Amino acid sequence: MSTIETIKCLIIGSGPAGYTAAIYAARANMNPVLYQGTQPGGQLTTTNEVENFPGYPDGVTGPEMMIQLQKQAERFGTDVRDGWATKVDFSQDIKRVWINDAIEIHAETVIISTGATAKYLGLDSEQHYLKMGGGVSACAVCDGFFYRNQEVVIVGAGDSACEEAHYLSKLTKKVTMLVRGDKFRSSRIMEDRVRNTPNIEILMNTETDEVLGDGQVVTGIRVKNRVSGETQEIPATGFFVAIGHQPNTQIFQTQLEMDEVGYLITQGKTSKTNIPGVFACGDVQDKDYRQAVTAAGSGCIAALDAERYLASLD
Repeated sequence: MSTIETIKCLIIGSGPAGYTAAIYAARANMNPVLYQGTQPGGQLTTTNEVENFPGYPDGVTGPEMMIQLQKQAERFGTDVRDGWATKVDFSQDIKRVWINDAIEIHAETVIISTGATAKYLGLDSEQHYLKMGGGVSACAVCDGFFYRNQEVVIVGAGDSACEEAHYLSKLTKKVTMLVRGDKFRSSRIMEDRVRNTPNIEILMNTETDEVLGDGQVVTGIRVKNRVSGETQEIPATGFFVAIGHQPNTQIFQTQLEMDEVGYLITQGKTSKTNIPGVFACGDVQDKDYRQAVTAAGSGCIAALDAERYLASLD
């Protein structure tokens, strides 16, 4: 039998969006309860150095920033809890959310900040250096700066991969782009852009065989030609994976409007979903920018929208 708890504002998910929403909601006396989800702190906890978030002149680690944001949210009265949403029912004015299949929350407003998960190749060596923070990344804008004047490899064939390869080409000495098939999946204009960039080398019909390194940092990539079967080793200090993101929206599929990939659809510049009283912020609804600072900004918007929604009920 589940325990029922009634609250004003429930925030599902942490990270810059969730914690910022919590800070604003708490200061507006909405007494928010925030459940951190399966990855407390979100994607940023896998990032060693964050140098592009305003207010940190010396940079900060991703986990450290998340601890600070959590403390700031708690300072104003946010109830931060372990646990994740396992089921939702948004069909009534009072929203029902089940946590760990045990606690039933009845909330006047719900702010969703469950984020998105970067897709990786799944190689053991890739995951090893990702966890070590030693040269594997899924965000060129976040981490490209650390590879200035070095040689890097990027895998992917869509618009995002082309965009990230072009971005990296302006920072690094050389970018090797691995395309698994015999053609790009991107728009023609993006394909032409990378093909016409002198320091981008494109290897078609090529897949990653192994991420090479010394145990601490990446030193190269072993690749395999899918037609000839030949392998070669490419010297590189960075390995960027640009094969897409999966928004963490599975439990909302029958409740909320989302695009063909699964990102929640919000109305105009707001955080409003198709259900009144339910708001979405951060990477769960942003497939274009995916930055900590834009996620934080959208968390602020969600809390303000929720506050105005509650005021309209009075």
